[in-house]
Amino acid sequence: MTEQQPEEDRILELLQVLNKGISPKFERCAGITPTRFRVLQELFQVEEISQIALQKQIEIDAAAVTRHLRGLEESGMISRRNNPADNRVTLVSLTEHGREHIASYRQENKIFISTLLTGFNSREQTVLIDMLERLQHNIDLL
Repeated sequence: MTEQQPEEDRILELLQVLNKGISPKFERCAGITPTRFRVLQELFQVEEISQIALQKQIEIDAAAVTRHLRGLEESGMISRRNNPADNRVTLVSLTEHGREHIASYRQENKIFISTLLTGFNSREQTVLIDMLERLQHNIDLL
């Protein structure tokens, strides 16, 4: 006879499984990691931004943003340069090559999300958003 798992434990377990599974499946579908997609999305909105401001915007640590930017720079998607007014500041911008690819990444993102939410009506999606935002708020309090 198996012991019944408390609902709170099951919720945490499911969130961990979702967290672990979503990134590789997104990358397989879109051809880019979710974090790199977020970086490109942010850069698409601005002409140029400091690496520190970008890091804060996407809420990842300095080493991670540097690693992602290095990979994107090597693939020709972004460019980095020192700020002429302050050599300690690195400025980041989307290249023309990056701008050309952002549309296809957005389309793949749309397909991924649509597939992920198959079977959820708009009301359920609204409730899910509310619950996830409340969970994020609670995490922020920890």
